[in-house]
Amino acid sequence: MSFPVVLDACVLIPMPIADLLLRLATAKQFRPLWSDEILNEVERNLVKKLHKDPHSARTRVNAMRDFFPDALVENYESLVPAMTNDPKDRHVLAAAVRSRAELIVTSNQKDFPTTALKPYDVAVRSPDDFLLDQLDLDPSTVVRIAKEVVVDMRNPTITWNGYLEGLARAGLPLFVTELEKRTAGVDEKPVPRDTPQCGLPILIVPAVATPALTPVPRSP
Repeated sequence: MSFPVVLDACVLIPMPIADLLLRLATAKQFRPLWSDEILNEVERNLVKKLHKDPHSARTRVNAMRDFFPDALVENYESLVPAMTNDPKDRHVLAAAVRSRAELIVTSNQKDFPTTALKPYDVAVRSPDDFLLDQLDLDPSTVVRIAKEVVVDMRNPTITWNGYLEGLARAGLPLFVTELEKRTAGVDEKPVPRDTPQCGLPILIVPAVATPALTPVPRSP
């Protein structure tokens, strides 16, 4: 079974980070986990902070729910009062404890002090560090998926260097530096495929006609 990881709302909101994380999850590099509360926060902040229209925000979140049905963590609410991290993120830690995840990926590491995590053997990583770990663990898969992002972007198209610059601006400078080293000499303009192969919905790869999603079956 893939390594279970709770994804905080803050890493599911920026498109470049969410796209890459969900593609890696689709490739079974890890098992994504979230709660309704996390997804509601994603939807709310897509509208509030990124100024997406409510319909597109809801479509994006619903597609995530449908494509990763096993990602939903439930029945964690009774654990929230026992958590001692930042009050607004106690639901995230509670979801990790309930699902027995050993890792939370978040950009708000300060909200998860070691004293709050240690009793539950949960760690936190920034998306930059987490993706760097993924690159170290399986460089060929991560490089392939990163290249597929560039190929799948059609409207607008994007160059490899442009993609790396976008990842760095999104908050992944360490990952980008290492990815550049491992892909020295990559074609600046990869040849497009006839059909995007990521399997993710249009909300992840903007303006690309994707085939209908086949939801991942629920575990028995």
